[in-house]
Amino acid sequence: MAKAKMQRIEIIALLKDSKKIIDSLQRMGTVEFINCTEEQLEKTDTSSVCAEFEKFLSLVESASKVLNNYCPSKGMLESLLGDGVSLDGESMDKASKQLDKSLRNASLINNLSKKSADNHAAAEKLRVRMDTLESWLTYDMPLDFAKTQTSRAFVGTIMQSIEYDELVTYLPEKADLEIVYLSKRQTNIFVLCHKDEEEQTKDALDELGFVPLSEKGELTPRELYTSLEKQADKLDEESEELVKQIRSYEKERDNLELAAMYLKTRVDKYKALGDLGFGERVFVLEGYIPEKYASKTILEFEEEYTAAVRCYEPDEEEDVPVLLENSKFSEPLEGITRMYAYPNKRDVDPTPVMSFFYYLFFGMMLSDAGYGLVMAIGCQFAIKKLKLSENMKKSLTMFRNCGISTMVFGVLFGSFFGDIIQIVAREYFGKEIDSIALWFEPLDDPIKLLLVSFALGIIHLFAGLWVSFRITQKEKGTLDAVLDVFPIYITILGICPPAASILTEVPSWLSSLGVKVALVGAILIVLTSGRTSKSIFGRLFGGIYALYNAATGYLSDILSYSRLLALGLATGSIAGVVNLIGVMPENMVIKTILLVVVFVIGHTANMAINLLGAYVHSSRLQFVEMFSKFYEGGGREFDPLRIKQ
Repeated sequence: MAKAKMQRIEIIALLKDSKKIIDSLQRMGTVEFINCTEEQLEKTDTSSVCAEFEKFLSLVESASKVLNNYCPSKGMLESLLGDGVSLDGESMDKASKQLDKSLRNASLINNLSKKSADNHAAAEKLRVRMDTLESWLTYDMPLDFAKTQTSRAFVGTIMQSIEYDELVTYLPEKADLEIVYLSKRQTNIFVLCHKDEEEQTKDALDELGFVPLSEKGELTPRELYTSLEKQADKLDEESEELVKQIRSYEKERDNLELAAMYLKTRVDKYKALGDLGFGERVFVLEGYIPEKYASKTILEFEEEYTAAVRCYEPDEEEDVPVLLENSKFSEPLEGITRMYAYPNKRDVDPTPVMSFFYYLFFGMMLSDAGYGLVMAIGCQFAIKKLKLSENMKKSLTMFRNCGISTMVFGVLFGSFFGDIIQIVAREYFGKEIDSIALWFEPLDDPIKLLLVSFALGIIHLFAGLWVSFRITQKEKGTLDAVLDVFPIYITILGICPPAASILTEVPSWLSSLGVKVALVGAILIVLTSGRTSKSIFGRLFGGIYALYNAATGYLSDILSYSRLLALGLATGSIAGVVNLIGVMPENMVIKTILLVVVFVIGHTANMAINLLGAYVHSSRLQFVEMFSKFYEGGGREFDPLRIKQ
């Protein structure tokens, strides 16, 4: 189910062709290498070469970041989504020929950036010193003034606010005190005393928490402040000049990106060489390849090289990688599966079976035709106009499809940016427009939406159980599959009518029939679930336990689908409040201005919040409710040697 069949590949070729063959395989991107374990063959240690290339790669990537920081050339959207230059054969040759130049430019850019950063840090330190001097600018003595022949000076700060009259009481009677600066948190002072009173004065100041001024020198505080300011300004000017020099390398941006991609391919190539086994004249390559590429690879390599290529089925115990293959409809949702876990080799790929429900639930939760239209147009524009990585293109395609689903449910539920159509018609044209919903409005009939949510949830669960049925049928046989799955089907279907009667009117005969059907299903669960046990009591208690698990588990699962109601109502109700706020003023001019502002800001925020909610909860319904019925995960993604963009 949407997993490519994998084969083991083994290539034995002449040693002289090893690098050419590796290059060919890297361009094809269809073979994942594994370590050759033949004891008779030698291994090549490529760690030092890889480390050298990784050092160059780090240098180039750092320079690219510097350029993007100082001279971004892309718009915001392209910067977020764009993938920049791409690497093909011609670009590879170009990157190889100009690698030395790119490395030199990268080194120069990084050095300029470091000097600019050092200058900026030095200027900041100078300004910190200037900040400490600001409270001393009225002090007109040299900073290193400490004594005369007969006197001693104390210059510093007491870390509290203390007035002159109070402070002088702590000092010797003949000491000369000057308060340079006074605030709520500190007091800067200059104290001059006779040399015979130095110890007495020092002890008194220490008691007050006196801290000597850290700055020293022949200059006064103002002179030093001016000097520091000039130094900081000079460093800023030098930094600006360095930034100009960095920006002069803007034209090298694409070359640096190409060099980074080229170096990544070199690192991957030499790591792959470390997996090969080498003899005197030949080498051996082992790996995995999708079956659909096997015949073409065998034919191409045996024609072009003196080589023997063999593809065969891997052993059962091998850790075979997984490659997902899906239709255009399901492929964008592979990222959702990948986010949960890759299927193991015994699993089926859940992407195809969940894709329809994911789009369905997302649209039902967001359920506004205006929001869906914005999503669909925006994502399609980005897909067509921007250079995107493959994963980003898949993600935007997924959100485009979700936008289309949102538009459909918006039309069914009569929501286009909430009720803006009715609001505009009433406030500006004096016309009342009834509901524009093709089906019904959730805010007017939430119970109906709740029942629809539960019904879709049951169908979703049944789809997961059907996949479980097919897996069990393949592994254990049809009888076991029927006994495991169909009693649950019968039980849930039987419970539906009496459960629905709590919320709406259901014919009594149907509710009565449902109870009987549910009872039959429960009995079947008890009788069949413990069938593997050898004792009668084991079978009985195993069946009762299975019935308990089924009752509690499926009840909670079905109730989880009420989030379809909750998020759908949240989107519509918030959108309605936004529109209502916009038309509150009586004055038409003010009303129009307010409506435009509130419409843009309010609906943007509402769309962003509920889009995130729809994404998270649609994923959760797959992961928790559906995947738990059949999916284990734990597989390893197919990672071939390829040119990585």
